[in-house]
Amino acid sequence: MINKREILEAASALGLLPNVIEKDYVLGWVLAGINAHPELADAWVFKGGTCLKKCYFETYRFSEDLDFTLRDERHLEEGFLPRVFGEVVAWIADQSGLAMPAEQLGFDIYKNPRGHLSCEGKIGYRGPVSPTAGAGGWPKIRLDLTADEKLVLASVRREVFHAYSDRPEEGIWINCYAYEEAFGEKLRALGERTRPRDLYDVVHLYRHGDNRPPAAVLRNVLEQKCAYKAIALPTYEALEPHRTDLEAMGRHARPPASCTAAGGRLWAALPEIFGWIMGRAEVPLRARIEPGAAEVSIRDRVLPMGIPSAHARRSKSSGLPRPTSSASI
Repeated sequence: MINKREILEAASALGLLPNVIEKDYVLGWVLAGINAHPELADAWVFKGGTCLKKCYFETYRFSEDLDFTLRDERHLEEGFLPRVFGEVVAWIADQSGLAMPAEQLGFDIYKNPRGHLSCEGKIGYRGPVSPTAGAGGWPKIRLDLTADEKLVLASVRREVFHAYSDRPEEGIWINCYAYEEAFGEKLRALGERTRPRDLYDVVHLYRHGDNRPPAAVLRNVLEQKCAYKAIALPTYEALEPHRTDLEAMGRHARPPASCTAAGGRLWAALPEIFGWIMGRAEVPLRARIEPGAAEVSIRDRVLPMGIPSAHARRSKSSGLPRPTSSASI
């Protein structure tokens, strides 16, 4: 486990609270533990805002939750999760020194509005700056697990951003949504729930023009995801009635301020984005989006944008490193 000084120095450099940096550090090790478990490595597919932050854009908004689509709904059975995560946290403790006792695991399995099982899990931990056992409750990592999402494209295995001194030599890897799938999922989420962070995500992904997928590919992903959920394709016209509510929510939302302070400018980008997706307008040439004042680039990554083949998620075919037998649970 890294020491307290490393957390405090990173917090000072990034202008963030130490507990935010510590949680980001712990998230990396939880992903490593999931990837090292033979029953989870290929069956769980990482997605959501934390996936964008940890696998695609290091200078992205910090996110606290780990969202996964599960290929096997049986993994949401009551006895499965405590067993495998007892093994996962034991592996993490052995590899990193983080304290994650099995008694600090919790899993709330419920039926979602679509009538299928979902789960909200919590993993308690103590890290370099966490309070001692007698000084307060255990900080938590939240898991959001669903098994009824449609995966349109093959998942991909990507390296996790873990800019800390205890990064394993071979890196940390995770099975996750392809970039096109993540983009399409954010568009569907924007149309379905109109949250400030979804608006931020959609505009941010679009403005990374050199990584932007073909509009026809993204539209096809979006159409399949909306059809699966039996909802209409999102459009600017359909979102317009929610604009006032969205901006009002944004003013009272939690950080990052970049999701909310420029809400009007973000909203103004939507006609161009939807015009591009539907093929009604050509995309203007723009400079690559630059990090904001609160965003510090630790290291850059070139983002490959090819659509993965059906076998891309298999590390043997892709040539990406997998945990060795000594590192597997």
